Amino acid sequence: MILKENFDLTKVARYVWKDMALASGASAAAYIAYHSLNLPAAALPFAPIAVLGSALAIFLAFRNNTSYARWAEGAQFWFSIKTQSRIFARLIVTFVQSHRHTPQYNPEQAALFRQHTVRRQIAWAHALRLQLRGQEAWHELRPYLPDEEYAVMLTRHNKPGYLMERQGHHIYDAMAQGTLQGFDSFQLEGTLAQLAAQQSGCERLKAIPIPRQYDYFTRVFVHLFTAILPFCLLSLFTASGTTWLIFPFALLIAFLFVTVERVGAVNEHPFENRITDVPMTAICNAIERDLLEVLEEPALPAKLEPQAGYLF
Repeated sequence: MILKENFDLTKVARYVWKDMALASGASAAAYIAYHSLNLPAAALPFAPIAVLGSALAIFLAFRNNTSYARWAEGAQFWFSIKTQSRIFARLIVTFVQSHRHTPQYNPEQAALFRQHTVRRQIAWAHALRLQLRGQEAWHELRPYLPDEEYAVMLTRHNKPGYLMERQGHHIYDAMAQGTLQGFDSFQLEGTLAQLAAQQSGCERLKAIPIPRQYDYFTRVFVHLFTAILPFCLLSLFTASGTTWLIFPFALLIAFLFVTVERVGAVNEHPFENRITDVPMTAICNAIERDLLEVLEEPALPAKLEPQAGYLF
């Protein structure tokens, strides 16, 4: 996620340089056709490009609004995951402690259940982050899972799903042992259902993009506009003898439209491990710190801070 107010133009250039090259080439072609080849017909009327630009602006606005809505939805899912993880950890700790005076309560079993369940929730958040970004750094989960469970997880396709399944089994084992009692499992299952819903929402955003026709035709229209624009600008500057101005103006106008189009294209995908991502690593770090604190761990991982204006 980008936090800084000023952008590095070199990073912007990586997204728009091809379109800027197209604008430069079209400007050179228009200038050569008009001056060197003496083709007055190269100076196209400006009215059609003005209409096209207006229509394209509306199309880009719709596309960008849709893309930002997807990014915002992804962020909402992850902040809900953060909230539900806190609730889950709190319920685990308070439910376990509330039964410590009952005859069937076993302090050692209760302590293991509390540790394994809360730490598994940390592992689940990290696993979902890695799966969404297509990363293979599963060793990051190793400190939070028992050896056998970690080994089985590595063999599973849906690793967060497996960890969620283990949470369910662990809760009902605790009910059978007396660590949890009464209606504890119903409340915990409700929280797990919320977390599963957030995971499903993230997977939907990852798997189902904006309909490809919006992406394709937006790019086609931007390229068409960029290629025709210099020829239409000729008719504005030939009368004053400043035909060379088509170069800066074509580049400037093309840069505006291309940048808006690229912003929409990038925001469409919030889980791609880019600087524009939803800051899943930072959210997982916050979940890790919060849940370890619930377990009263003496040493917490350092809080993840923005790096050069970016939060990952």
